[in-house]
Amino acid sequence: MRFGWIVLLLLSFPVLEAVGIFWVAGIIGGWVLLWLLLAAIAGILLVRVERVAWGARLLFAVQSGSHPLASLFASGRILLAGGLLVFPGFISDAIALVLLLIPGTWGRRKLDPLRPANDDIPSPQPSPPWGEGSNAMPKTIDGEFRRESDDLPR
Repeated sequence: MRFGWIVLLLLSFPVLEAVGIFWVAGIIGGWVLLWLLLAAIAGILLVRVERVAWGARLLFAVQSGSHPLASLFASGRILLAGGLLVFPGFISDAIALVLLLIPGTWGRRKLDPLRPANDDIPSPQPSPPWGEGSNAMPKTIDGEFRRESDDLPR
């Protein structure tokens, strides 16, 4: 059996969690129940919020030009972390916190100063068309224009 150790680990995980709960309860006492209750509430809230936010995250990824699979991976990470927080135990809580602390996809999005979705990124300052400190005059663009009347259908 090639993957027998994975099955053994998955079957022994609840036992390890129970041993961890009893060990921590021996150290800090009844506060363990409060910790487990708050972790379960946080996990439920994470799952409920991410269930709604994954669509917007996917749409934003497509609009900003990044890969949509990265946003699905980020949503899956958050959902998995929420499920691990709901599962009682300190080992699963530690794994969930590691999953939540992995950097997300927000740092890798493309800069586009014309999109309102990138408002938090400072837009590059346009350089003047003439050299700074030089006495050169700005270049002008010559062209022709024609005014169209407003009463024509468009």
